[in-house]
Amino acid sequence: MRSKERLLSRKNANRIGKINDLKPLTSSRWSGRTDLVQGDRYDARWKQLAQSGQNIHGEADFVEAYGPLSVLDAGCGTGRVAMELYRRGIDVVGVDLDERMLGTARRKAPDLSWVSGDLTTLELGRTFDAAVLAGNVMIFVLPGSEKAVLSSVANHLTTNGVLIAGFEIKPDAISLAEYDSVMSEIGMELAGRWSTWQRDPYQGQRYAVSTHRRI
Repeated sequence: MRSKERLLSRKNANRIGKINDLKPLTSSRWSGRTDLVQGDRYDARWKQLAQSGQNIHGEADFVEAYGPLSVLDAGCGTGRVAMELYRRGIDVVGVDLDERMLGTARRKAPDLSWVSGDLTTLELGRTFDAAVLAGNVMIFVLPGSEKAVLSSVANHLTTNGVLIAGFEIKPDAISLAEYDSVMSEIGMELAGRWSTWQRDPYQGQRYAVSTHRRI
């Protein structure tokens, strides 16, 4: 079983005017948010949910249903999704830009491979059966960097690989129409869309989970 590294995406800024072609990120919406807890404190929230009896592994359940042998966790944060996939016998690589989040992930799972890196310029030298961008990664990337992020992640997929992303629909972030347009530009087509990681039908809700495959 291989180690794991997570792909990172950015988080910090204000809205997308126009989705531009590839360009590097130097910061993110996330890095500019002082109201967000980080690392161990962020992780503690999920522990509390788990202790209350809630299923905190909806993303892992969703991804595992596609039967991947390997998964790229792009924007892995503290490693919750990657570690659960690894526990289920899936080869995972986790990437994130936030060193505080990665520090927590490394302490919890030192045997996994956690990559500190920028999703817009990521080059891991390997491919995966699936890539997942959970945790609202797409609404935290810098405006104008969406195509760079998605292209970089898609380039790490096998021929039949799937790219899965779940994010909130907000007026100051990428819309589903924009997201699908970018995916089409990089050679990916929509294979399914739901309103939750439990695959509830999408009917215009404020959260969407989308799966795309290569055209």
